[in-house]
Amino acid sequence: MKKLKLVMIGNGMAGVRTLEELLKLSNELYDITVFGAEPHTNYNRILLSPVLAGEQTFEEIVLNDLSWYLDNHIKLLLNRKVVQIDRVKRRVIAEDGSEAEYDRLLIATGSTPFILPIPGNDLQGVIGYRDIADTQAMIDTAKTHKHAVVIGGGLLGLEAANGLMLRGMDVTVVHIGEWLLERQLDKTSGQLLQSALESRGLKFRLSEQTQALHDAGNGRVGSVQFKNGDIIPADLVVMAAGIRPNTELAEKAGLPCSRGILVNDTLQTYDPRIYAIGECASHRGIAYGLVAPLFEQAKVCANHLAQLGFATYKGSVTSTKLKVTGIDLFSAGDFMGGEGTETITLSDPIGGVYKKLVIKDDILVGACLYGDTADGGWYFRQIRENHAIGEIRDHLMFGENALGDVGHQGQDKAMSMADSAEVCGCNGVCKGTIVKAIQEHGLFSVDEVKKHTKAASSCGSCAGLVEQILINTVGGAADVKPKSEKAICGCSDLNHGQIRQAIREQHLLTIAGTMSYLNWRTPNGCATCRPALNYYLIATWPGEARDDPQSRLINERAHANIQKDGTYSVVPRMWGGVTTPSELRRIADVADKYQVPMVKVTGGQRIDLLGIKKQDLPGVWKDLDMPSGHAYGKSIRTVKTCVGSEFCRFGTQNSTQLGIELEHDLFNMWSPHKVKLAVSGCPRNCAEAGIKDVGIIGVDSGWEMYIGGNGGIKTEVAEFFVKLKTADEVREYNGAFLQLYREEAFYLERTVHYLQRVGMAHIKQAIIEDPQRRKALNERLQFSLSFEQDPWKERLEQPQLKKEFEPIRVKPLEVLP
Repeated sequence: MKKLKLVMIGNGMAGVRTLEELLKLSNELYDITVFGAEPHTNYNRILLSPVLAGEQTFEEIVLNDLSWYLDNHIKLLLNRKVVQIDRVKRRVIAEDGSEAEYDRLLIATGSTPFILPIPGNDLQGVIGYRDIADTQAMIDTAKTHKHAVVIGGGLLGLEAANGLMLRGMDVTVVHIGEWLLERQLDKTSGQLLQSALESRGLKFRLSEQTQALHDAGNGRVGSVQFKNGDIIPADLVVMAAGIRPNTELAEKAGLPCSRGILVNDTLQTYDPRIYAIGECASHRGIAYGLVAPLFEQAKVCANHLAQLGFATYKGSVTSTKLKVTGIDLFSAGDFMGGEGTETITLSDPIGGVYKKLVIKDDILVGACLYGDTADGGWYFRQIRENHAIGEIRDHLMFGENALGDVGHQGQDKAMSMADSAEVCGCNGVCKGTIVKAIQEHGLFSVDEVKKHTKAASSCGSCAGLVEQILINTVGGAADVKPKSEKAICGCSDLNHGQIRQAIREQHLLTIAGTMSYLNWRTPNGCATCRPALNYYLIATWPGEARDDPQSRLINERAHANIQKDGTYSVVPRMWGGVTTPSELRRIADVADKYQVPMVKVTGGQRIDLLGIKKQDLPGVWKDLDMPSGHAYGKSIRTVKTCVGSEFCRFGTQNSTQLGIELEHDLFNMWSPHKVKLAVSGCPRNCAEAGIKDVGIIGVDSGWEMYIGGNGGIKTEVAEFFVKLKTADEVREYNGAFLQLYREEAFYLERTVHYLQRVGMAHIKQAIIEDPQRRKALNERLQFSLSFEQDPWKERLEQPQLKKEFEPIRVKPLEVLP
């Protein structure tokens, strides 16, 4: 069958996404020709700001290189600006005279920056900010000039201002509005953002109108004059005061336009052979500028180009999740409020957190978040799906997971998300899609996830969450940037090693003090850095640094594992996997008394009680009268044992007794990540010691010790460390190794990755070859553990600690007139 001819004008994100969707549905229907006005293949315009700031290169933001076009048999004509659409002869003509005939035409010409119609707007040094050429012009100017003025306090203007400031320029942002980002933020959050940006060196002139740009005398802009007569110097003026749909070509072709090229629900113009998509298109009176709606349009347009014809585009409910110079922002729906609405607010200006929820007729209709946006996706789902919030109103402000979980949830956020929860708003990718792709295709890096799912491939704000999902799915096999090179989070440029060194050398004892000394960007940190800092402090200065419960993940605050339905699991400790009839009777009684839905034997030789309500946890702990199993923490989990020489006819050593002793030695030990041990009484290795963080195997002449094993998705076999004669030696070497791990490993770094990073030779030198250091490591471990108590017992004995488990009652709010 003869192929139809599809021509696309424009080579940007929306148009190329349409081609990608079309090729999925039918790759034999069209001969495709693409005209691009720029000399580049499709790149991610959302990431121009990191290029300007020097954080990424242009090559790193290219989405489709030349090989993609070649592999898909697409004829790509770069540097070819189309100047005419001949609808009669069905052809397009470029500025250089080249032309192409079409059966179907897709217009994806995007938008152009709005240049203020003021004197001097044509001077050298006055530019818009829409493409890589504009970005490179700013980079070049910053090398030789000092003063920059950015006109426009929207997202693009602020990102341009930040990038120029990082390039060394003195930057003033001029904005006609009363506060920054007035379309995405309310006044309070806008003012918080302004204060934060001013503290970093940016200057602002709000509620100002620019009257003229003045020549410096050499044909280049030299100053900006305002309507009130004030004049400020400017070697560079960046116009970021809005965009206009690029409709000139369509208008010349006679296609109706109004705030964009008019399209119907199938993205067709008034000429049914011609489609329009992206920022140049106007659908039901709206021209969308966010990438998520444009990609939704792409799917519908591709469906019709593929001649399937069943998809329709009804418009998009949009949310805005931004990261402005490292500050997280989120807004959705009617966040300004109005007649008949109620407003719930949480404001912590010192901590850099502001949340505003707008309710109407028992439905959440708007949300505005500043600083802590962890629950933005959940709020957006409530708004989009019109869920009645009456039953959850009392804890609506505190987010999805549990009362009091206002932030600092770290990896638990990814773990607790439902499969249907949206992760990437730009591309409409949910958690389940990501997990399925990881499992089916054997993905181990964020880049691989991007290629297979498109998640995190547009604005990139969800990349951290995608990485968390990846880590939770494949465990230690995740191929993420080594923590030795990676900044701890967006709050600081320092890596884990530099932070640990500063805490040790400067005797830092508090999170606030550490952040102050290390010039943290955010005064209160975030869900990534606070748990890490908390661990580093208490591990480095036991007895001096105070544990901050609010900087721990929810499981470690509740001392139980939260489940997908909000209930918890409780795993009492059984030393070495050994229990008694009395303990088993108490477990059975608790299961009956609290109507525990499931009682399960774990792989670590423990018993798990699943489905316990949070308020019942103290009662369960009291009735069990057993120590915490720490199955929820970055801590010592279990010491798995076989029956050993006491009962087994093959056993050569008393593995059960040694396992019990090792578990007592390490009880209440917090660590960078979970730690699991196993002791087998003979080389048959029934306790699976070869895949544990520390594995001990009994042999005729004593014990063999292995370290750095992992039994996760990507199994890592432990490496042989040392052969020892007695059980006491095993306890000594084990304590020294785990204390070395506690002191040197980075937060959330398993022993296998710590071993890979520092090398076996380093560990052997510290423990085997240096007896004095081995002794000192053991002493520091025992000193650290002397300050720790069984957390279950501690909470039963100290009533003030039980408040965590008491339901919060919130009085109904009055409806504002």
